[in-house]
Amino acid sequence: MLRKLTSKRAGFTLVEIMIVVAIIALLAAIAVPGFLRARKRSQASKIINDLRMISGAIDQYAIEHSKQSTDPVAIADWTNYIKQGTNLFITGQDLFGNAYGDQIVDSLPKVPLSSYNALSDVADNTFWSPYNP
Repeated sequence: MLRKLTSKRAGFTLVEIMIVVAIIALLAAIAVPGFLRARKRSQASKIINDLRMISGAIDQYAIEHSKQSTDPVAIADWTNYIKQGTNLFITGQDLFGNAYGDQIVDSLPKVPLSSYNALSDVADNTFWSPYNP
């Protein structure tokens, strides 16, 4: 009988488990908004890099085909100068599915307006400059 009184059961109480769950929930509430903001910011950076590639592709196309300033360049023409197999090469669209559209020689491509609006909370006008829509 003495043995029964001195032996302890191993385990956690309900209060201890609830405290741990509350701490995890608090950490998640702090981390998730930052993660979502970082994700949107990286999407904006991808669009900027796409626009730089498009600008270079238009320049290459214009040189090889003797195009003048203000000549239009169709999507099918500038996508031929993008790395094959990429989403930009295949579709001519950004990661939201918005087309970059036809471009003009010696002018910078613009951010699709719907992508600009979707990312406006993490990327202001100075971020998009000089590719503002």
